[in-house]
Amino acid sequence: MTDESIAEFDPDAVRREGLLASPGAEPVTHDGTGRVELSFTIHDKDPGKDTQRQARVPPGVTVFDSASWNGIAIDSTCGGHGTCHKCRVRIEGPTPITRHDVRTFTREQLDDGWRLACLVNATRDLVVEVPPLTTRPKAATVGVGRQVILRPAIQKRYVELDEPTLEDQRPDLDRLLDAIDDLEPQPDLHVLRRLPGVLRAADFKVTAVVVDEALIDVEPGDTTGTQYAIAFDLGTTTVVATLLDVTTGTPVAVASMLNRQQPFGGDVITRISATMIDPDTLGRLQQAAADTLAELAEQVCKEGEVESAHVYEVAVAGNATMTALALGIEPEPLGVAPFIMSTAAPPPVLAAELGLALHPRARAMLFPALGAYVGGDIVAGMLASGMDRDKRTRLFIDVGTNCEIVLSDGDRIVSTAAPAGPAFEGGAIRCGMRADDGAIEVVKLVGDEGGGVELGVIGDVEPRGLCGSGLVDAVAELVKVGLLDDSGRFVTDEVAREVAPALADRLLMVDNGKGAEERVFLLHGSSPDDGVVLSQRDVRELQFAKAAISTGWTLLLEQLGLEPRDVQQVLLAGSFGSYLSAASAVRIGLVPRLPVLRIVAAGNVAGEGAKMALLSVRERAGARALLEEVTYVELSDRPEFNDKFVEQLSFGHRG
Repeated sequence: MTDESIAEFDPDAVRREGLLASPGAEPVTHDGTGRVELSFTIHDKDPGKDTQRQARVPPGVTVFDSASWNGIAIDSTCGGHGTCHKCRVRIEGPTPITRHDVRTFTREQLDDGWRLACLVNATRDLVVEVPPLTTRPKAATVGVGRQVILRPAIQKRYVELDEPTLEDQRPDLDRLLDAIDDLEPQPDLHVLRRLPGVLRAADFKVTAVVVDEALIDVEPGDTTGTQYAIAFDLGTTTVVATLLDVTTGTPVAVASMLNRQQPFGGDVITRISATMIDPDTLGRLQQAAADTLAELAEQVCKEGEVESAHVYEVAVAGNATMTALALGIEPEPLGVAPFIMSTAAPPPVLAAELGLALHPRARAMLFPALGAYVGGDIVAGMLASGMDRDKRTRLFIDVGTNCEIVLSDGDRIVSTAAPAGPAFEGGAIRCGMRADDGAIEVVKLVGDEGGGVELGVIGDVEPRGLCGSGLVDAVAELVKVGLLDDSGRFVTDEVAREVAPALADRLLMVDNGKGAEERVFLLHGSSPDDGVVLSQRDVRELQFAKAAISTGWTLLLEQLGLEPRDVQQVLLAGSFGSYLSAASAVRIGLVPRLPVLRIVAAGNVAGEGAKMALLSVRERAGARALLEEVTYVELSDRPEFNDKFVEQLSFGHRG
């Protein structure tokens, strides 16, 4: 695939459903870079309770997936394939019509902007109206086009019991269990303490609360419609919580925040090292994790107007180190060869053990891990994306400080981890910063006459620095216009004036802070002193990161006897992967040189996997089964690793 074909990327030209002419709808061409903003109005059945939500996503993502990633519930039972005709939304402005839209809506509705959300690709900013949920579905659509049949571990049974008499002196517990004929729950002491009082105060009309096989509570009256759980994506940098109504499978509220462990280091190795230097640090890290989870739980319950005591289960998807620290398990063996976990499958624990003030007997399930550096978050992501179900050849890449890679050929699954370093999160970059207001996240360069630099900045404010997606964009664009050669070196001034005259003056020499000068490219500002620059060292940091990742998937392809062109889909997972430009990733060789439509922003699949585990015990069993199905490949002991790594440093290398 050539650079020209990347630049001419047109999602509408290859949309999965044949488009019909729509009055006033002009084809929208997009080059696969940048972001689009969706403004959702979520209507409620109760007047006055409508809510507004903003979402920024890569171009080409469907409206349905954009909503799902951001905790916005849209009716659906088909998994986003356009066949159930339930995901109805109204979109302002001209929007192409598919044949499924024609079968679903009247002519007047089509003219008014009604479309199926799963068939509208967001190639421009959109204003979307979401109608109230009309059903209590028995299936919930989560993850990357995955459907889950609701079979949660949380079960409630409302019973009306006969009161005891001298003729019927059965114990209270026996009386209750005899009335529940489809379950055989095991009570705990909490239930036995509450049971006599609750039964008599409620005139023996109560609801039994069961999680897995445990009878965890008896509540007065009929509370069967009140069943909630929280899914956590416990990331090294960011933690995300989603409050779920498990009776419908729909998200109620979503919140995220920086992991409070940040002061102890930006990556897992630094945090492990901190515990090795000072043993007391483990307790502080555990408390920081607990504080993070507790604050998010409180936030989503408040936003969703749900009593915390009505949350009966949580699921936590985190890497092996984050899971160990949250449980207070000594992490040192994870940080030194041969990199050993205390357990691959942590047992269920009480949510209170994680610092969560929910129902007193709420359970917490933690995802199993494949290895010290392919943890539960990746298992959750594999579950959500169906890596073990799809017969296509698929490559799953979670881009971050530690990059996890999974490859499936439809029959076999292999995985590995590559040490990418902090560059993708703004670390070790001269003007690097996190994806916060003021961070440059999109860069476009035009090198000929009349051209220049176009920047996309988070928050639409004055640029303050460069986040990971902006770094990749900047390097990819400099390679495209010819200001960076294949080796990653800035070209000379003479070559710059020849290949990109409109940009040549932005190549400058500055003090590197070590008594020497280095070459930089001025992205924003009048001078390097008060502006945002990309330095030669920054380019090298990105080269090392991308070489580690591309070496990882190259060796996995060789393991299965495949070529890069055999890959039918690349899933870019995680917060950074979701906002990474597919075109830029292809151009610098971060992913195989494939048509950009094969590269999918998968969203927060770790969080989606955690949601699936709460909604279906079958999916939870599927997560455990992945431990037997996936083969882990250790890169550090591969003799060809170094040679492959050097090959992948070049921006001209074609994977």
